[in-house]
Amino acid sequence: MRAILFALVLLAELNCTSSKNSFMQTNKLNGTWIPVQQEMGGNPIPRSSFEKQKLIIQDSTYEFTAESVDKGAVQYKDNKMDIYGREGVNTGRHFNAIFKHEGNQLTICYNLKGDAYPEAFETQGHPLYFLCVFRRN
Repeated sequence: MRAILFALVLLAELNCTSSKNSFMQTNKLNGTWIPVQQEMGGNPIPRSSFEKQKLIIQDSTYEFTAESVDKGAVQYKDNKMDIYGREGVNTGRHFNAIFKHEGNQLTICYNLKGDAYPEAFETQGHPLYFLCVFRRN
């Protein structure tokens, strides 16, 4: 009887572990993303300002290259992100964001204040909201 109970517990743990691992292995956001559009506080940012930027997502980590390199952790729940800076100019900072992924396009709206998730992909009237549309490289 104990052997059967042990086997059931082991199977349950394997199922939980494998579903977590399968999310990590099939994370559709993994890859290199290049910005194609940006705006902040309702104002478009000129393409020349972000043409050399890139975002690399690998499961629960990110690397963003702009004038310098930021690295950190990202957690996903539904269509929300919690972004934690670990290296670079945003070390120790936490940002809330919402995202949508459609084909080879990823849209992220960040609240740079980090106190709440944006409710929409709109920065007008929110001076610390940053919107970036990426395409997969």
